[in-house]
Amino acid sequence: MLWRASRSICRPHSSSVFKGAPSRRPAPRGLPPQPTMTGPRLALAAALLCSCTSPVADANSWWSLAMNPIQRPEMYIIGAQPVCSQLPGLSPGQRKLCQLYQEHMVFIGEGARSAIKECQYQFRQRRWNCSTVDNTSVFGRVMKIGSRETAFTYAVSAAGVVNAISRACREGELSSCGCSRTARPKDLPRDWLWGGCGDNVEYGYRFAKEFVDAKEREKNYVRGSEEQARMLMNLQNNEAGRRAVYKLADVACKCHGVSGSCSLKTCWLQLADFRKVGDLLKEKYDSAAAMRISRKGKLELVNNRFNMPTQEDLVYVDPSPDYCLRNETTGSLGTQGRLCNKTSEGMDGCELMCCGRGYDQFKSVQVERCHCKFHWCCYVKCKKCTEIVDQYVCK
Repeated sequence: MLWRASRSICRPHSSSVFKGAPSRRPAPRGLPPQPTMTGPRLALAAALLCSCTSPVADANSWWSLAMNPIQRPEMYIIGAQPVCSQLPGLSPGQRKLCQLYQEHMVFIGEGARSAIKECQYQFRQRRWNCSTVDNTSVFGRVMKIGSRETAFTYAVSAAGVVNAISRACREGELSSCGCSRTARPKDLPRDWLWGGCGDNVEYGYRFAKEFVDAKEREKNYVRGSEEQARMLMNLQNNEAGRRAVYKLADVACKCHGVSGSCSLKTCWLQLADFRKVGDLLKEKYDSAAAMRISRKGKLELVNNRFNMPTQEDLVYVDPSPDYCLRNETTGSLGTQGRLCNKTSEGMDGCELMCCGRGYDQFKSVQVERCHCKFHWCCYVKCKKCTEIVDQYVCK
């Protein structure tokens, strides 16, 4: 389903309209073709990005768009540079794209917020629970470690941008895109109509690739260095996140007919619920591949007994810290004060969550809705019930 993507931000682009015709070149067998950004504005963006090669401090990230409110597009003048210059966390290349596509920034922020929320859900019962520490670096120093957790964070963040931009296109929020133009699936029954307004996953993928990867591609590192390894790791995980959204996008249909007879169906392309994307990436996290940089400047497996990861897999280059104790150097917040499950033998259990330090018990009052009854017509009325429960926190 993917169109072929340009390998470098500095590759010349077609001069066709940016709404984007897919590449006519066939994709490698077994891989979905990737999109490529087209249009004079993106060609200009590519040229601007190529000129920005100075390293960017890792302390700041575009994730901060999730933590800081962004003005709606109608509240500023298109092309006004101060808006983009005031947004924290953008790399030089991302700032240039912001100047060209200011109306997209609100939705990039929305995508980052949904990614952070999903990350916190997926790791809610782990020692590292995807906590945010400030509005600039968002996750803090822990992201400087090329760990499994960092791999997941980059992947789900890229996926969040694809998801948000694709939906914004469908809802008519962006002037440079509209409904999906995906071709009719070959296995769709002939008497079903292919139409409606689908989520524009192709555009979402293309824009997310250019924006999210810009920070990595504008850096120049020594071949075979640790810095290059981390750059390649980030690019791999960004791609895995975008592909997760593509893989789970599916055909949705609506019935038409007298009295719900469903004599006719209209179908379109629809994004999956973002929770499914998070679940898939969590599976990829559990099976992530340990990699190292070769002298040729490419990532290679630490253990050759395993298969090389595909573009849909997560990779990491550093072992994870144990996250048990607060550590200013690694950025670990520790697990002191975290709730744990006394009866569980999993990662949420007090033994593993508290790292053997023990736990304290306390009682808390929980208020829940109970004894709910339906009243005609048409509302549900509930009572409030209180319950005293035992809870446990790590020492």
